[in-house]
Amino acid sequence: MHCSDGGPANLGLFSDSDLQQPARIELLGPQSRVLRGFALPWIEALLPPLHAVLGAAPFRQMQTPGGFTMSVGLSSCGQLGWTTDRHGYRYSPIDPQSQRPWPAMPGVFRELAEAAAQAAGFPGFAPDSCLINCYRPGAKMSLHQDKNERDYTAPIVSVSLGLPATFLFGGQQRNGKTQRVPLLHGDVVVWGGVDRLRYHGVLALKDGQHPLLGRQRINLTLRQAG
Repeated sequence: MHCSDGGPANLGLFSDSDLQQPARIELLGPQSRVLRGFALPWIEALLPPLHAVLGAAPFRQMQTPGGFTMSVGLSSCGQLGWTTDRHGYRYSPIDPQSQRPWPAMPGVFRELAEAAAQAAGFPGFAPDSCLINCYRPGAKMSLHQDKNERDYTAPIVSVSLGLPATFLFGGQQRNGKTQRVPLLHGDVVVWGGVDRLRYHGVLALKDGQHPLLGRQRINLTLRQAG
Protein backbone atom coordinates (compact mmCIF):
# COMPACT_ATOMS: atom_id res chain seq x y z
CA MET A 1 0.00 0.00 0.00
CA HIS A 2 1.40 3.39 -0.96
CA CYS A 3 2.53 5.93 1.62
CA SER A 4 0.37 8.65 0.12
CA ASP A 5 -2.86 6.76 -0.46
CA GLY A 6 -4.39 7.74 2.89
CA GLY A 7 -4.33 4.19 4.29
CA PRO A 8 -2.04 2.28 6.61
CA ALA A 9 1.15 0.78 5.26
CA ASN A 10 1.23 -2.90 4.36
CA LEU A 11 3.03 -4.33 7.39
CA GLY A 12 3.74 -7.97 8.06
CA LEU A 13 5.61 -10.16 10.52
CA PHE A 14 9.36 -10.52 10.63
CA SER A 15 11.26 -13.50 9.27
CA ASP A 16 14.18 -15.31 10.86
CA SER A 17 16.48 -13.99 8.13
CA ASP A 18 16.03 -10.48 9.53
CA LEU A 19 17.79 -11.59 12.70
CA GLN A 20 20.96 -12.66 10.84
CA GLN A 21 22.31 -9.11 10.75
CA PRO A 22 24.82 -8.88 13.63
CA ALA A 23 24.24 -6.15 16.21
CA ARG A 24 27.17 -3.74 16.61
CA ILE A 25 27.77 -0.08 17.38
CA GLU A 26 29.43 2.36 14.97
CA LEU A 27 30.60 5.84 15.95
CA LEU A 28 29.48 8.80 13.83
CA GLY A 29 30.73 11.51 16.18
CA PRO A 30 31.55 12.15 19.84
CA GLN A 31 27.91 11.60 20.90
CA SER A 32 26.32 9.95 17.87
CA ARG A 33 26.03 6.24 17.18
CA VAL A 34 24.60 3.75 14.69
CA LEU A 35 23.28 0.70 16.52
CA ARG A 36 23.36 -1.89 13.77
CA GLY A 37 20.45 -4.33 13.90
CA PHE A 38 19.40 -3.07 17.33
CA ALA A 39 15.66 -3.01 16.51
CA LEU A 40 15.50 -6.46 14.89
CA PRO A 41 14.47 -8.34 18.05
CA TRP A 42 11.64 -5.79 18.51
CA ILE A 43 10.14 -6.07 15.01
CA GLU A 44 7.44 -8.65 15.75
CA ALA A 45 6.11 -6.51 18.62
CA LEU A 46 6.66 -3.22 16.76
CA LEU A 47 4.73 -3.68 13.53
CA PRO A 48 1.15 -4.42 14.72
CA PRO A 49 0.90 -1.23 16.84
CA LEU A 50 2.55 0.72 14.02
CA HIS A 51 -0.19 -0.52 11.70
CA ALA A 52 -2.82 0.58 14.23
CA VAL A 53 -1.28 4.06 14.57
CA LEU A 54 -1.27 4.51 10.79
CA GLY A 55 -4.88 3.38 10.61
CA ALA A 56 -5.82 6.24 12.96
CA ALA A 57 -3.41 8.82 11.51
CA PRO A 58 -2.56 7.86 7.90
CA PHE A 59 0.50 9.13 6.08
CA ARG A 60 0.08 12.45 4.31
CA GLN A 61 2.28 14.76 2.23
CA MET A 62 2.75 18.03 4.12
CA GLN A 63 3.71 21.45 2.81
CA THR A 64 6.79 23.37 3.91
CA PRO A 65 6.50 27.04 4.92
CA GLY A 66 7.88 27.85 1.46
CA GLY A 67 4.96 26.09 -0.22
CA PHE A 68 6.77 22.95 -1.34
CA THR A 69 5.12 19.55 -0.92
CA MET A 70 7.36 17.10 0.87
CA SER A 71 8.13 13.86 -0.99
CA VAL A 72 8.04 11.93 2.27
CA GLY A 73 4.75 10.81 3.82
CA LEU A 74 4.37 11.85 7.46
CA SER A 75 2.41 10.83 10.51
CA SER A 76 2.96 11.01 14.27
CA CYS A 77 2.01 9.48 17.57
CA GLY A 78 2.48 10.50 21.17
CA GLN A 79 1.55 13.59 23.16
CA LEU A 80 2.89 15.85 20.43
CA GLY A 81 3.06 15.41 16.67
CA TRP A 82 5.37 17.27 14.31
CA THR A 83 3.65 19.17 11.53
CA THR A 84 4.45 21.73 8.84
CA ASP A 85 2.41 24.06 6.66
CA ARG A 86 2.55 27.63 5.33
CA HIS A 87 2.61 28.85 8.94
CA GLY A 88 5.84 27.04 9.84
CA TYR A 89 7.29 23.96 11.48
CA ARG A 90 5.96 23.07 14.93
CA TYR A 91 4.70 20.44 17.35
CA SER A 92 0.99 20.15 18.07
CA PRO A 93 -1.11 17.86 20.29
CA ILE A 94 -3.76 17.81 17.52
CA ASP A 95 -3.56 16.04 14.15
CA PRO A 96 -4.44 18.81 11.67
CA GLN A 97 -6.01 16.27 9.31
CA SER A 98 -8.45 14.70 11.79
CA GLN A 99 -8.64 17.57 14.32
CA ARG A 100 -8.23 14.92 17.02
CA PRO A 101 -5.28 14.14 19.30
CA TRP A 102 -2.54 12.09 17.69
CA PRO A 103 -2.68 8.36 18.52
CA ALA A 104 -1.01 7.43 21.79
CA MET A 105 2.57 6.26 21.50
CA PRO A 106 2.69 2.45 21.72
CA GLY A 107 4.62 1.23 24.73
CA VAL A 108 6.96 -0.84 22.56
CA PHE A 109 8.03 2.33 20.68
CA ARG A 110 8.97 3.98 23.96
CA GLU A 111 10.74 0.90 25.30
CA LEU A 112 12.81 0.49 22.12
CA ALA A 113 13.78 4.17 22.12
CA GLU A 114 14.74 4.15 25.79
CA ALA A 115 16.85 1.01 25.31
CA ALA A 116 18.59 2.44 22.23
CA ALA A 117 19.29 5.75 23.96
CA GLN A 118 20.73 3.88 26.95
CA ALA A 119 22.97 1.79 24.67
CA ALA A 120 24.22 4.98 22.99
CA GLY A 121 25.08 6.67 26.29
CA PHE A 122 21.90 8.64 27.00
CA PRO A 123 20.15 7.14 30.04
CA GLY A 124 16.80 8.52 31.16
CA PHE A 125 15.42 9.31 27.70
CA ALA A 126 11.64 9.85 27.94
CA PRO A 127 10.19 10.38 24.43
CA ASP A 128 6.82 12.10 24.15
CA SER A 129 6.68 12.30 20.36
CA CYS A 130 7.32 9.89 17.49
CA LEU A 131 7.46 11.26 13.95
CA ILE A 132 6.78 8.50 11.41
CA ASN A 133 8.15 9.05 7.90
CA CYS A 134 7.43 6.92 4.84
CA TYR A 135 9.82 6.98 1.88
CA ARG A 136 8.79 5.59 -1.47
CA PRO A 137 11.41 5.23 -4.24
CA GLY A 138 12.69 8.71 -5.13
CA ALA A 139 11.60 10.32 -1.84
CA LYS A 140 14.29 12.15 0.11
CA MET A 141 14.84 14.46 3.05
CA SER A 142 17.02 17.54 2.62
CA LEU A 143 19.63 18.50 5.20
CA HIS A 144 18.06 20.00 8.30
CA GLN A 145 18.44 20.33 12.06
CA ASP A 146 15.91 19.02 14.59
CA LYS A 147 15.34 22.27 16.48
CA ASN A 148 11.59 22.53 17.15
CA GLU A 149 11.95 20.72 20.47
CA ARG A 150 11.66 22.71 23.70
CA ASP A 151 15.26 21.98 24.69
CA TYR A 152 18.13 20.03 23.25
CA THR A 153 19.26 18.04 26.27
CA ALA A 154 17.58 14.82 25.09
CA PRO A 155 18.87 12.82 22.10
CA ILE A 156 17.12 11.93 18.86
CA VAL A 157 16.45 8.21 18.29
CA SER A 158 15.82 7.18 14.67
CA VAL A 159 14.69 3.64 13.74
CA SER A 160 14.95 2.36 10.14
CA LEU A 161 12.44 -0.18 8.78
CA GLY A 162 12.12 -1.54 5.26
CA LEU A 163 14.29 -0.66 2.26
CA PRO A 164 17.92 0.43 2.71
CA ALA A 165 18.62 4.16 2.73
CA THR A 166 21.63 6.46 2.73
CA PHE A 167 21.62 8.74 5.78
CA LEU A 168 23.52 12.01 5.50
CA PHE A 169 25.12 13.20 8.73
CA GLY A 170 26.73 16.61 8.56
CA GLY A 171 28.10 19.22 10.89
CA GLN A 172 26.79 22.28 12.70
CA GLN A 173 26.54 24.25 9.43
CA ARG A 174 24.38 23.30 6.46
CA ASN A 175 27.30 23.57 4.02
CA GLY A 176 29.61 21.41 6.13
CA LYS A 177 31.01 18.07 5.07
CA THR A 178 28.58 15.14 5.34
CA GLN A 179 29.06 11.46 6.05
CA ARG A 180 27.10 8.98 3.94
CA VAL A 181 25.83 6.25 6.23
CA PRO A 182 24.02 3.21 4.78
CA LEU A 183 21.06 2.19 6.95
CA LEU A 184 19.37 -1.20 6.85
CA HIS A 185 16.16 -2.61 8.27
CA GLY A 186 16.51 -2.67 12.06
CA ASP A 187 19.32 -0.11 12.34
CA VAL A 188 18.93 2.67 14.92
CA VAL A 189 20.76 6.01 14.87
CA VAL A 190 21.08 8.01 18.09
CA TRP A 191 22.58 11.49 18.34
CA GLY A 192 22.60 14.05 21.14
CA GLY A 193 24.85 16.12 23.37
CA VAL A 194 27.48 17.98 21.34
CA ASP A 195 26.09 16.32 18.18
CA ARG A 196 22.44 17.17 18.88
CA LEU A 197 22.15 19.99 16.31
CA ARG A 198 24.15 18.43 13.52
CA TYR A 199 22.54 18.66 10.08
CA HIS A 200 21.19 15.42 8.67
CA GLY A 201 19.06 14.13 5.82
CA VAL A 202 18.33 11.15 3.56
CA LEU A 203 19.33 10.69 -0.09
CA ALA A 204 16.64 9.76 -2.61
CA LEU A 205 15.45 6.23 -1.84
CA LYS A 206 16.45 3.63 -4.41
CA ASP A 207 13.79 1.27 -5.71
CA GLY A 208 13.63 -2.20 -4.27
CA GLN A 209 11.39 -4.75 -2.59
CA HIS A 210 11.68 -5.42 1.12
CA PRO A 211 10.20 -8.78 2.19
CA LEU A 212 8.20 -7.16 4.99
CA LEU A 213 7.41 -3.63 3.87
CA GLY A 214 7.56 -3.81 0.10
CA ARG A 215 8.69 -0.78 -1.91
CA GLN A 216 9.12 1.61 1.00
CA ARG A 217 11.19 2.63 3.98
CA ILE A 218 9.51 3.63 7.25
CA ASN A 219 11.47 5.69 9.74
CA LEU A 220 10.44 6.20 13.39
CA THR A 221 12.05 9.29 14.94
CA LEU A 222 11.49 9.55 18.66
CA ARG A 223 12.02 12.85 20.45
CA GLN A 224 11.49 14.54 23.78
CA ALA A 225 9.64 17.53 22.35
CA GLY A 226 7.61 19.09 25.15
